[in-house]
Amino acid sequence: MSFPDALKADAALVQVRLDAALAGHDPVPVVEAMRYALRGGKRIRAFLVLESARLHGIAPERAVSVAAAVEALHAYSLVHDDLPCMDDDDLRRGQPSVHVKWDEATAVLAGDALQTLAFELLCDPELGSAERGLALVRGLSRASGAQGMVLGQALDIAAETAPEPLTLFEITRLQAGKTGALICFSAEAGAVLAGADPAPLRAYAEALGLAFQIADDVLDVEGCEAATGKRVGKDAGAGKATFVSLMGLDGAKRRAEALIREAEAALSPYGARAAALIGAARFVISRQS
Repeated sequence: MSFPDALKADAALVQVRLDAALAGHDPVPVVEAMRYALRGGKRIRAFLVLESARLHGIAPERAVSVAAAVEALHAYSLVHDDLPCMDDDDLRRGQPSVHVKWDEATAVLAGDALQTLAFELLCDPELGSAERGLALVRGLSRASGAQGMVLGQALDIAAETAPEPLTLFEITRLQAGKTGALICFSAEAGAVLAGADPAPLRAYAEALGLAFQIADDVLDVEGCEAATGKRVGKDAGAGKATFVSLMGLDGAKRRAEALIREAEAALSPYGARAAALIGAARFVISRQS
């Protein structure tokens, strides 16, 4: 199966699990907003969860709740990130942002509920022992909270009013939290489920997460709204320091390519079994959205 087909198959599997998680909820606006926010997207984080599980002999059916949890958490972050008090984006995945389609209060509550849904999904008994479940809860909490994604978002907001643009070191630290932490959790999840050493997958994911953000910065310059499904050119318009503004377009692309080579090298202990994860790494810097 080609990488695009594998990505679509896993996305469909995760969507079924997310739909099941919301089945039976009252059809009130906040729940409809949650469903809306959970539609679409590349599902690369979910793919990393499921593929890292396969790498350790764990069937997708056992790991799918973790993949769904990551996507629910990611969707919450996007809903809140789009709010006027944050990045103020009116377009997401080619559709109006949640606060535009409904209102700001509904968007805040939908994001809150998606966050708590993520941890409900991690209570699935299919995940195995309570010890493994707690390790996943702890890992997702750290990746998404004030040591990870939220820290990165806070640093990003602070940078908007900083007297000087961020340095390359500062941007790298910011993005390691905002984008990289959740990618790291996703890639390590299979090892955590199996009780295996996550170190090779962590090294892979750290390089992958940074390459992912550099590719996003490149798309903000070269991409088109129809392909990306969101506004482009916002970073330059806001005068934000990015990997492209500091390294130049060609320099940023070369750095992303080097990071993907690092990610591939980190997978060497797994040999040919890591082919799908290598495909994911190459996809990250070739995508158009």
